[in-house]
Formats: sequence, C-alpha cells, structure tokens
Amino acid sequence: MQTEKTVGLVLGSGSSRGWAHIGAIEALEEAGVPIHAIVGCSVGSYIGAIFASGGLDSLKQFILGMDGKKMFSYFDVVIPRSGLLDGNKKLREFLSGHTDAETFEELRIPLKMVATDLESGDKVVMKSGNLFTALRASMSMPGLFAPVAAKGRWLVDGGLVDPVPVGVARAMGVDVVIAVDLNSGLVSRAQRDRLVKNADAETSPPPEYRNEMARKLSDHYAEAEETFTQKIKSFLNIDDTTPDIMETVSSAIGIMQDRITRINLAVEPPDILVQPRLGEMSLMDFGQVEKAIEEGYRGVMDHLEDIKMLLNV
Repeated sequence: MQTEKTVGLVLGSGSSRGWAHIGAIEALEEAGVPIHAIVGCSVGSYIGAIFASGGLDSLKQFILGMDGKKMFSYFDVVIPRSGLLDGNKKLREFLSGHTDAETFEELRIPLKMVATDLESGDKVVMKSGNLFTALRASMSMPGLFAPVAAKGRWLVDGGLVDPVPVGVARAMGVDVVIAVDLNSGLVSRAQRDRLVKNADAETSPPPEYRNEMARKLSDHYAEAEETFTQKIKSFLNIDDTTPDIMETVSSAIGIMQDRITRINLAVEPPDILVQPRLGEMSLMDFGQVEKAIEEGYRGVMDHLEDIKMLLNV
C-alpha cells in the first residue's frame, strides 16, 4: 500500500485478551498498511515490543503451541506483600525467547509504553532505556504483580490511567491513529450464535502441544500452580464456587478500565477504533489464544475500507 501518511498503532490493555493484538497486526500487514509508530499499554506494550523487534511470528507460534491456561507459570509466586506474582525471571524468558532487543533504541519501529506512578497517579510514558524494566512496569496489575522501581518511582500498570493511550500516539506526530481497544463488551459472532441456539457447552480437549519446549514448560509448572491454588483456598477456607483472588482483582480492574477507556476515547478519539469481539472472555482466560487472534484480525478487517480511505489509497 503506497501512502505518504504516517500511521500510529495503539495497542491497549487487556491481559489474556491481548493476543487479539497479534491478529490485528497481521490484518494490517496483510493489507499493506504501514506502521510508523507504536504505543502500548500493559499487554499491548508486550505485543508492541515483540512486533517492533520483528519477533511476532515466533511469539504466535509459541503461544499456539502451549496450554494457554498455564500462562501464569511465567510469573513467580511471592509472599503477598505488594503483589502475589513477581514475574522478573519468567517474564524475562518470555521476552528474550522472541527478541534479542534489550533497549528501546534497538527496536525497528519507535515504541512508547504507558505506566502509572503509584504514588502520584500520574501517567508515565517510557520511550528509552531498558526494555524489560519498562515492560514490567507497564504490565504490573496492582494486587497481582509487584510494582517496579524505576528512576525513583514505583510504577504499575498503565491501564489504571490510560488503557488505550491515543493521546501519546498523537504526540508522536503521526497522521493517522489506529487504536485497538480490548475492553469493550462486544461478543463474538460465534458466541452470539451459540447463545441464540442455546447449544450445550462441550468440554474442550486438552490443546495439542506443537513444540517440545512448550510442553515441558507447561508440565513443569502445572503441578505447582494447582498446589498453590488449592493451598490458598484451603488456608482462606474458600470453596470452589468463590472467585479466586486473580479473577476478582482482574475483573474489578477490567470494569474500571472499561469506564476509563470510554471517557478517554470520548476526549481523544482515534481515527480508527478497533474493538475485537471478546466480551465473553475474562481477562485471565489464557486458554482461548486462537479465538482472540481471530477476533483481532476480524476487527481490523471490518475497518479496512475506512483505513484505506484515510490513507488515500
């Protein structure tokens, strides 16, 4: 696609829904839409960093080959002080496994990440220096992940103040801003059809592991994860019908981010707003990788004609 206009891509927060960003990027690339700048928040920062370094295909193949429900094996359980999960070691592995870049300056596409100053509540935009430190800060959901110390501040998830940071992309001077919002309550077409038909739910078979590394990682942590969950429930005298702490915290933050996103987008709307139909997916539902990618792809394709019109092609 030949165009003289520059395009900024905003990848919003959304935890497990973040895999939809992969599908959205693939749709843009397939259509030949150039991406000149990226802004990420939370999981959007991670996908943005991998894409900007050229490792998106590697990441996609990896997550499709592992049991997504074991994704939390990439975060280390710590004594509950500032967060249940640390994540330094395992997340570093998850990053380095798909890119050799260690700093912003090594990326192929300019990237900015959004975090939140835990003391002041200010939005913090990170654009240089160590990539991993910035990622940990942007993705540190309060209550679940320990905050990150950076330049004299404690930083947490950017979704607390700006889940879809359109304004940051505008400030980068791009002509067209395409934003992917993962916090809408839109339900996928397939799910809507199932609800209409009132089909009986079927138990999905265990995912087929497509690579040995993914199988070993998942098997190694599966038992530890199950033991930890059961011990917490037993210690707190919680039955299996009560939402666990991860589900409770993530759902509460998801509700908050949805409200903040609506307000922010009304003030600073993007030129194109892509909202994948992920309403039936919880923020910690890491077992629906293919579905999330597909909905992200469809979301962009639904807006493709509008994108082409804006780019004058």
